[in-house]
Parts: sequence; C-alpha cells; structure tokens
Amino acid sequence: MKKRPTIADLAEASGVSVSTINRILGGSGSVRADTIERVQNAAEEIGFYGLGVIEDRKRRALPSYRFGFLLQQSTRELYRLFGAKIVEAAARRQHEKIEPLVDFVDLLEPQNIADRLEVLGRRCDAVAIIAGDHPLISQTIHSLKARGKPVTAYVTDQSAPDRAGYVGTDNWKLGRTAAWFLAQTTCTPGRVAVFIGNHRYQCQDISDASFRSYMREHAPHLRVDDSRPTHEEPQEAYRIVTELLSGLDDLRGIYIAGGGISGVLRALREAPDEKRSKVRIVCRDIGPETRKGLTEGLITAALCHPLERTSDELIATMVDSLEHRNSTTILQRVVPFEIITPESV
Repeated sequence: MKKRPTIADLAEASGVSVSTINRILGGSGSVRADTIERVQNAAEEIGFYGLGVIEDRKRRALPSYRFGFLLQQSTRELYRLFGAKIVEAAARRQHEKIEPLVDFVDLLEPQNIADRLEVLGRRCDAVAIIAGDHPLISQTIHSLKARGKPVTAYVTDQSAPDRAGYVGTDNWKLGRTAAWFLAQTTCTPGRVAVFIGNHRYQCQDISDASFRSYMREHAPHLRVDDSRPTHEEPQEAYRIVTELLSGLDDLRGIYIAGGGISGVLRALREAPDEKRSKVRIVCRDIGPETRKGLTEGLITAALCHPLERTSDELIATMVDSLEHRNSTTILQRVVPFEIITPESV
C-alpha cells in the first residue's frame, strides 16, 4: 500500500519549509499567494490529502480589488454586451479577486460623464471609461490619479496625460480597412457617407481620417462627404439615411464609425430595392442588430473588438495600473480587430 504523503513530503516537493506548510494549512500567519500556488501545485502532483484546505487558503490570500467601468448608453445592446463580457473577464482572473461595478451613462454631456466618473472613482480602486475626449473628463482623471485611483481609457482613447492606459484597437488601420472594403465592392462612381457619434470620440475621429486617406489614394471614383454626427442615436441615423436615399441617386456606401447602426438598417429595409442594392455598408462592432444586418446581406463587413480578449486585456491593464500607480508610463494594449462578413457570421 502506497504511503500517504506527509507535510514534510509536501515541503520538500514545493521547496518551502515545514513551518510554511503549517501556516498554510492552519490559516495562521501571512503567506504570499504565489507561494501558496506553488504548494498547491506540488500537493496535486504528490496527492497530498489537504489539497482542499490549500486551495481555500489560496483564494483567501489573493489580493482583492473593486474595479469600476463607466460605459455608454444602457439602451444599446452593444454596451450591455461590453458590460457582460467585462464581468466574465473579471471572474476569469486567477491571481486576484475582482469585484466589477459596471455603470452606464445615458446623458452624454461631458459634465455629467465627469460627475459619474468621480462618483465611481470614490467607490473603486481603479476605473475604466468609454467617453468622448473633453477637458472636464481630463480634469476628473487627473483628480482621481492624485488620489491613487488610476483611470484606463477603453475602446476610445483620452488625451488626458494622467490616464493610466488605453485598451482598444488600432483605429488608423481600422479606418483604412473599412475604406478598402467599400472601394473593393463599389465599382460605380458615386458618393460615400461617413457617420460618427460626435467629433470628440478619438477612435471615430482617427478612423474617419484614415478612411479618407485610403479613399484619396486608391478610390478616386468615390467622393467622401463631410462626416455626419448621429450623436449615437439610431433615430438620427435613420433620419439621415432616409434623406440621403430619397435625395440622391449616386449614394454608393456608408461607413458607420460610431453608433446608429439600427437606424441605418431600418432606413435600408424601408428603401426600394433599386436604391438599397447600390449601397454598401461597413460598420464597427457587432451586437444582435449588426449580426442580423449581416445575415440579411445589408452589411458588407463589421470591424469588431474581439470582446473576450479585449475584456481580458482591460482587466489586466487595470491590475497593472494599480501595481505601477506611481509610474508616468501610459500603458497601451492594442488588440487586433476582427473582420466579420455575411459569410462568416
């Protein structure tokens, strides 16, 4: 009969002292989480009887943080999906216990966003934010940093010098990729409309500029109109597309750099076939409405954040921002975007 491993055997297998093993098993005294993990791995290898106790001690020894996430409109399925994926990413962390607080801002006025960021910052160890770039928000980011509360920009960057980091895609490449799709699928000369939420979203402004850069270089047969702000409102996007389709015969494409995709799709569904068939649509990110538009063939391509990976990177960046909160380095985590077409949805 095989002899049951002893505490001395576990100490030898894990490279720690017997007293350390006793502190772990007895729950007395402090032991580093990485040391407990090493002992746990050794206990699994040798079949030590107290594995459950060690696992429980490891959970209790993990550092614990409360992270706040200030997202945009709660009425939009995309942002609710962002929130759900963030909660899942927090639960996947193995070396920390993360309590996520997800909040949504429906009134997108800069002062309101700054006020909500301040309130969330008081309750949390670190905060992430999706918002337009504005001095009032920058001031709040500065104030929170001064109190040891790092703020990470998510999806769209901030110009605030005191932000802890940025997690999102390369928006210059994204805009040029959107232009490539429209140029490659549109041979007939005509006009292209660009929709943005507003001009203060860096992600949209950068992709708008690179979209135009590509078109100037490679698609002289297409004329890009001035950007049209939708204020992230589907009804406004619906109104603009309805007017364009009724007033123009040469509309060939729409690049939706910001919100409003549901309004765009509603306008296209109501349009006559001869109008709708001439217009190619490229948009950002995928929620249920975008997925439906792809399956209907109304959308040519959606350029999306890979939500699980981006959420994991966001949590990791916020943990790093706490561990290096006195550093002046701004953490940059650029996640490659996904390309989804009607054939891959």
